Amino acid sequence: MYKELVINADGPEIRVAVLENGNIVELYIDRQDESNISGNIYKGRVQRVLPGMQAAFVDIGLNQAAFIYVDEVLNGRTSPRVKNFIKEDPEDGDIPGNNMTDPEEVDPMEDTGPEEVEDKPPIETLIHDGQEMLAQIARSPIGSKGARLTTYVSLPGRFLVLMPTVDHVGISRRITDEEERLRLKELVEGLREQQYGYIVRTAGEGVEKEVLAREMAFLSNLWNDIVEQNKTASAPSLLHQELTVTLRCVRDLLTHEADKVTIDSPVVFKSVSSFISKFMPRLKDSVTLYTGEEPIFDLYNLEVDIQRALKKKVWLKCGGYIIIENTEALVSIDVNTGRYVGKRNFEETILKTNLEALKEIAYQVRLRNLGGIIIIDFIDMEIKANQEKVYNLLKEALVKDKARTNVLPMSDMGLIQMTRKRVVKALPRMLCEPCFYCEGEGTLLSKKSICYNIYRDIKRRSTDMCAHRIRLKVNHVIAKLLLGEERELVSRLEARTKADICIYPAPDFHLEQYEIVEDLRKADS
Repeated sequence: MYKELVINADGPEIRVAVLENGNIVELYIDRQDESNISGNIYKGRVQRVLPGMQAAFVDIGLNQAAFIYVDEVLNGRTSPRVKNFIKEDPEDGDIPGNNMTDPEEVDPMEDTGPEEVEDKPPIETLIHDGQEMLAQIARSPIGSKGARLTTYVSLPGRFLVLMPTVDHVGISRRITDEEERLRLKELVEGLREQQYGYIVRTAGEGVEKEVLAREMAFLSNLWNDIVEQNKTASAPSLLHQELTVTLRCVRDLLTHEADKVTIDSPVVFKSVSSFISKFMPRLKDSVTLYTGEEPIFDLYNLEVDIQRALKKKVWLKCGGYIIIENTEALVSIDVNTGRYVGKRNFEETILKTNLEALKEIAYQVRLRNLGGIIIIDFIDMEIKANQEKVYNLLKEALVKDKARTNVLPMSDMGLIQMTRKRVVKALPRMLCEPCFYCEGEGTLLSKKSICYNIYRDIKRRSTDMCAHRIRLKVNHVIAKLLLGEERELVSRLEARTKADICIYPAPDFHLEQYEIVEDLRKADS
């Protein structure tokens, strides 16, 4: 299967599409206003040790001082448990490339017990005011609280987490096969060149020796680079920044799966090329810069699929359709025959609709990043063999999904219950917000998404545009945003189109509605 990453970074947000044989199957979006410094590594300076709280304030160069508890300070006299290196599971789950791993993935070390607490020295004997230290962000700042630090560094890969400050190899608890657990542990212990600790993540199940060796080398090189920087950097300074969504996808997908990466931004292309040259030099020829005039997502016909993934109703080729509803507790998917009436008998019509629907369901679940409990209401089938066929083919269709799924057999009522581990925030929740027209009963595009769509629309037209002025008529809420917080978008468009952009508020416009009118330049007399 041919896999490709298409990265749209020539705009206000970064969008990374994963394509399989030309079809988008995953979409990652990164908006700068949602940045998270969790996982970043700094060289900091201790400002003040607080013996009464067994904590210390550390200057890492942010507006607020970070703080560290005694439990997070390296202590050579104890054998800390692996859980010291595992951060609390984020809302979005075990994200590939995220600094955070799943607590349930890790077996505790054998040398744990009460003596660990008794052997813990007071913080004032471990660090002192003015001391320089290498530390990682365990939790980003929240409100008036500064960032929380740890000196137990962890560097995540797709299949492994490197823990350079502890000598231990752990296996994900979600890998339940004892023979596979033993195989992975022996592989990692045999491949270790330094006494670094490793956790094999759930995604590592079934991975071959060569793949693990490449990832171990990558993580080891990354850590060595951080150590070298720490020797010469002044405090406070940033030594390692948690990877952007672009670099995370390059690291996780290009290394093991994707054949090609296409990027439309020279700046991001340079960043990715530098990253690959440093850590994955054998893949440097896999990255190309797109310089065409047509927007890169339009070139690959991705915008239509993305918009389709935000709709409740998804039509099938046969004329049937599925309805996808997100609730607080679960996701419900309903299959309907719609316009399809079949050619022979009713049972055959139902079976064909269900078979086509299950493929679309597996596709939409993955593209939309739907997680948690999912209930699928297939059209009732009388023949037991047909029910089993739909169940088995649904399981097959979900094999390509890297998120962990569990599918139960079809019930007598035609329902299939399944669970899917939440990998990232669901696409509709990321791009949409509750609708104020219907008091939260439905959703519509968020105001930022509308502004970005307008930006892309005008940019798309700019190739053939010869206007001296562009009149943009939008809902008054969007007008206020474009004239204020998103003014930079308008300035960038004016520079690109060489035209003045005049924004006209229209209170009667729907929030998502807009109108673009070009005032053409007069011909030279």
